[in-house]
Amino acid sequence: MKMNEIMTGKIGLGKSFDVGVREFLILGKKVHIYYVNGLCDTLFIIGILSELTQINDHEKRSMHVGQVIYNRIAHQSVAKIDAVDQVMDQVLSGLIAIVIENEEQALVVDVRSYPGRQPEEPDTEKVVRGSRDGYVENIIVNTGLTRRRIRDGRLRFEMTKVGKRSKTDVAIAYIDGIADPDLVSIVKQELDAIDIDGIPMADKTIEEFIVKQGYNPYPIVRYTERADIGAVHLLEGHVLLFVDTSPSVIILPATYVHHLQHAEEFRQSAAVGTFLRWLRFFAVIASLFLLPLLLLFSLEPQLLPNALEFIGPNKKTNIPLVLQIFIADIGIEFLRIAAIHTPTPLSTAMGLIAAVLIGQIAIDVGLFVAEVILYVAIAAIGTYATPSYELSIANKLSRLCLLVAVAIFKVPGFMIASTCIIIFLVHMRALNTPYLWPILPFDHHAFWQIFLRKTVPSSKLRPSIVNPRDSIRQPIK
Repeated sequence: MKMNEIMTGKIGLGKSFDVGVREFLILGKKVHIYYVNGLCDTLFIIGILSELTQINDHEKRSMHVGQVIYNRIAHQSVAKIDAVDQVMDQVLSGLIAIVIENEEQALVVDVRSYPGRQPEEPDTEKVVRGSRDGYVENIIVNTGLTRRRIRDGRLRFEMTKVGKRSKTDVAIAYIDGIADPDLVSIVKQELDAIDIDGIPMADKTIEEFIVKQGYNPYPIVRYTERADIGAVHLLEGHVLLFVDTSPSVIILPATYVHHLQHAEEFRQSAAVGTFLRWLRFFAVIASLFLLPLLLLFSLEPQLLPNALEFIGPNKKTNIPLVLQIFIADIGIEFLRIAAIHTPTPLSTAMGLIAAVLIGQIAIDVGLFVAEVILYVAIAAIGTYATPSYELSIANKLSRLCLLVAVAIFKVPGFMIASTCIIIFLVHMRALNTPYLWPILPFDHHAFWQIFLRKTVPSSKLRPSIVNPRDSIRQPIK
């Protein structure tokens, strides 16, 4: 058959060991089944082959062999495709293609079974009480986890492919009737405009094309690996992007406030959730301003009230304080990077080495003063308490800029650098969405919901920032 020659030239049939073909005769006509080992469920294929081979025993020769085979395939997902390139794309995606002699259309059957892990709770978004399933690297599993939580016929998953060579599946998820059509249209246009050979880094590559972040350290989109968080944002009117091979889902749009929210706040009572939210806010503020203020009060001790003199360094060393803070702060990053690359059984030993050998001995030999280690540790805890990993790293870079400004210009440097950071955030926009909403522009209803976790029955309106078509979440009495 001519299809064999096309497959040999296009996808390496006969050269690449994982691309295969099964040939047999049905009612006197040649039938070829093309597949890729490792992406297909072998049991499904065997079941289909068993059905097809029995056609010769129960059917007479017919001019409509293609229709007979189509009717006998025991599978819920069978499509007819007449374009050769589409057939090859489907085969390389894990489907099987059934090509029948003298037929103009091929039958494509979805028997995909991608290698991967089962849904489990994400390490970065753990909760005390709540679901223990999370997104994985399989886009079909991820959409299924979301559909299980929103059984609404208006929930849409529109599939497209990105990458000339990788042809990675990307699904745009939204609820028709809630999501802003303009937002959905913008996301579709940005995806269609992506022109690249492949996206092996999956969602991160998609993000850089859509939001055009450049060297801006602050995250413009939010990631989540929890299916319940994804469902909540869909019900609010957000648009989600599911990228195959990635366990993270992109939430669009996302403001600074979105990166400060955590599922644990909504798994506890409203009072407990509010308390946890306040603690998290204090942790984020400490991670950003604690070390610059420590350096400022050390350089300008007259700014510190007498009752708080004890918080400053009470011991002098040969190393300037600003250098101590930089060394300790960057040292924390060394430990974080080392922890990522350290095998789990050795991570405890590495922590002991960092705490006892490096920390304590560095103080004893006079490399650091004890206060520097204390405040750097508090700032690091605030960094790790930030729900969004991307936001925590951005705040750390801003903290280093504040330290440099304070070391050079002292009080004016702190004030000017802080103002520049705020102005920078004010001018940021996430898909035409103000980044500091609801502070700027001010929205008093949403502003109070930042500081007070409202009960679900009292949350009757969807966030206005996403321009939902249906703004009422539940009846207003």
